[in-house]
Amino acid sequence: MMARGCLRVVGLVLLAVLVSACSGLNSDVSEGLSTTSVELRLAPGDKLRVTVFGEDRLSGEYQIDNGGSLSLPLTGTIQGAGLTKSELEQAITTQLKSQYLRNPKVTVDVVSYRPFYVLGEVQKPGEYPFRSGLNVLSAIAIAGGATYRAAPSKVLIQRSGTKEEKEYPQSSTVLVMPGDVVRLPERFF
Repeated sequence: MMARGCLRVVGLVLLAVLVSACSGLNSDVSEGLSTTSVELRLAPGDKLRVTVFGEDRLSGEYQIDNGGSLSLPLTGTIQGAGLTKSELEQAITTQLKSQYLRNPKVTVDVVSYRPFYVLGEVQKPGEYPFRSGLNVLSAIAIAGGATYRAAPSKVLIQRSGTKEEKEYPQSSTVLVMPGDVVRLPERFF
């Protein structure tokens, strides 16, 4: 009887600790917690492989131009920037179906996303190819690691398409997206 009471108290204490730990997360960190919830949107500079089943002349590799569109045979120019892969597949299918093919089967694969950039207090600042699942810590590691002057706990990120930098913690939960500029600031002594 007493053991049950002790187990209940321990359970309640553990629940309270978990709830207080979860409520301490700020919104900046929680933006990058789930890698599965992030579906990447296409943007200028992304290279795509479009496959139209049974139509080899329509299939090939294409790049989204600076205007955000890509030019395909028969379909003409299609706006690709801002769409996900599946949304672009649907747009191409609709365009082909309305004019040329009865039941087109279209697949879009990303050959490569636009690069990301690492600046500031890292060993090798520069442009690097984007990889799926990239986070702040791996981006710093790709750039050769931090210098001895680097801030130990924060990083500044300018997200692709924005003009301002936002501060994030150096954490594996903060994701880096294609086109982002990651800057590791200098620490204050």
